[in-house]
Amino acid sequence: MNIVTKPMEDHQVEMVVEIDKTKFESAKHKAAQKISQKVKIPGFRPGKAPYQVVKNMYGDGAITEEAIEILVEEIYPEAVKEANLEPGAPGQLLNIESIDPPTFKFVVPLKALVELGDYKSIKKEYSFIAPDDSKFQDELANIRRMYAKTETVERAIEDGDYVLLDVIGYDAKDKEKAESVIDRKGYALVIRKEGPETEFPYQGFSNGLLSAKPGDTVSLVNKYAKDFSDEKLAGKKVNLEALIKTVRAVIMPEIDDQFAMMTGLGSNVEEFNQRLRETIESEEKAKYDDDYFEGLLDEIKAISTIKYPPQVIEHEIEHVLEDVERRLQGQGIENLEAYYKLLKTTPEQFIEDQAKPTSIKRLERGLVMDEIAKVEEIKLDNDSLETEFRNNWASLVMSDPEFAKRTKNGTKPTQDLINAVTMDSANRLLTRMTLERLKEFATGASDGSTEKVDAPKKKAKTAKKKTAEE
Repeated sequence: MNIVTKPMEDHQVEMVVEIDKTKFESAKHKAAQKISQKVKIPGFRPGKAPYQVVKNMYGDGAITEEAIEILVEEIYPEAVKEANLEPGAPGQLLNIESIDPPTFKFVVPLKALVELGDYKSIKKEYSFIAPDDSKFQDELANIRRMYAKTETVERAIEDGDYVLLDVIGYDAKDKEKAESVIDRKGYALVIRKEGPETEFPYQGFSNGLLSAKPGDTVSLVNKYAKDFSDEKLAGKKVNLEALIKTVRAVIMPEIDDQFAMMTGLGSNVEEFNQRLRETIESEEKAKYDDDYFEGLLDEIKAISTIKYPPQVIEHEIEHVLEDVERRLQGQGIENLEAYYKLLKTTPEQFIEDQAKPTSIKRLERGLVMDEIAKVEEIKLDNDSLETEFRNNWASLVMSDPEFAKRTKNGTKPTQDLINAVTMDSANRLLTRMTLERLKEFATGASDGSTEKVDAPKKKAKTAKKKTAEE
């Protein structure tokens, strides 16, 4: 077997493999035997017909075609090993350059390569500041609103009220009001002085209803931007009329022990306040950490060399699309096709504009993290891994209905499920430990030395299995 390799620009290798005649003849005999196993040849048991008999019945072409398939499966891994190549994805047969004996041309995607720059020299201040009391008050107001009751009132509309109305709008140029461009009956709206960007029929609409009473008709005018998402409204000046049908005032619950127990955040007000503050601080810290480490990894990427074949990105894009579809289903959007229509885009455009850039970021950050964990010899200790597994398992039971269904009422979890959660827990913990090491370098808390902690893997696995079955 003669092998010639030629590097390509996209971290792949072109590999030409020439087969000697002896190996080709051997493959042809295997092919004839395979053919005789698949089809009935009179006078012979399956797979026992002589080579010449098969050749006479089906021709040399059929045998050669089958032999080529056998050779491709056999020689590709052998050739990759002999050429000292490390594949990073499945290879591809480009063409067969000759038949007798065969010469194959393959493309071999190489394993991703990361050459880290001097990441220990990068300095980045870590300065998380716990949220002040205003954040607590805002979140408290949101929770009270969640548990609030409403009652119908006859007074003028105030900020925070729930309003039921009919709204109709006409193009300002349509003097005869022949055809409405907005027509919604029984529209429910929460009044906000500063409405969100997504407020219908435009941002600031509810602010224009303040002081109106049930039975009033409020006239408003809005000029829509030329690039407004609704083509019927884009670039138009619209005259709107809103008939106020019902106003319901919000009755906020008192902050007492009963309210605390109702939210599930404590058995009394003191415990509720403490847990709410802890939750807010934890969420804010998570956001800060995301931004901090994203910036830090981007700086490390900028001084590092990262190479990978295009197939790896294609694989990552598939994962990104799966994640997007999963989130959309949670929001009530059936599938990606419906989402593309909503965005007025095509699958190809969405992949190019959004999925691919996200995939590249995720892939490259992951490769950098893996390499740093390897260089720093970061290993998991048994106690931390068991704690992570327990927390991850509990979180999945609480947040994932399908997971909870598979583990409820003392149902013994499958080994595959235990293994999946174990792997996810290990990845989470390793990521956290690697990021913490990077933060030590970036803030000057570490002098660059590496501490090694080796976890007894067998013991960890036993502990995790026991935890999952409890």
